[in-house]
Amino acid sequence: MTSVVTPQVTAAGATASTIPDTTYRRLFETGVTMDAFLAAAKARKAQWATNYERGVVADAVLTRARSAPGPWKLLVVAVDGCSDSVNTVPYVARLAEQLMGVELRIIDNKVGSAVMEAHRTPDGRGATPTVILLDANFEERGCWIERPTELRDWILGNKGKLKDNEIFEHKMKWYDEDIGAKTLIDIAAMIEAAGKGEVKC
Repeated sequence: MTSVVTPQVTAAGATASTIPDTTYRRLFETGVTMDAFLAAAKARKAQWATNYERGVVADAVLTRARSAPGPWKLLVVAVDGCSDSVNTVPYVARLAEQLMGVELRIIDNKVGSAVMEAHRTPDGRGATPTVILLDANFEERGCWIERPTELRDWILGNKGKLKDNEIFEHKMKWYDEDIGAKTLIDIAAMIEAAGKGEVKC
């Protein structure tokens, strides 16, 4: 059966896809848990562990996410060597752990290539991480792509103005200071919107 969603365009310019729910079910069932991903990680292994260990979810974020009745599933396309994945996915996992009825599974960019291509960044790229919110029937109810809104907008606004290494240095400093806070606000907003019958993507 094909998932039917009403695309809602956000400031990012992305829309929800119409990938069949049967495909999402298969991908989710082949995904690994956060614990398994951490154990298997080779690139940035220490950073993955550190970010996961220090992940704290603010009460306000929990309240927003818990306002949406589930159950929900978070399908995450991520790779261990990705600087955006390592600075966002551990915190998303921490949020999922504190929400009743929420499961998270991770697939790599090869297995999840179709998901990435269907959810491109504002500048037209398939990227990791890509997070898809699924309902109990594996129908897509939201998506979140690559990096927090605030950081994404800064990078897009400074492309061509700053050198690539300057943008990268700012990005990593921003992530280190933010400690997942903006990522979790975005994810909670996506879940909250789904609870209201909206697709935030």
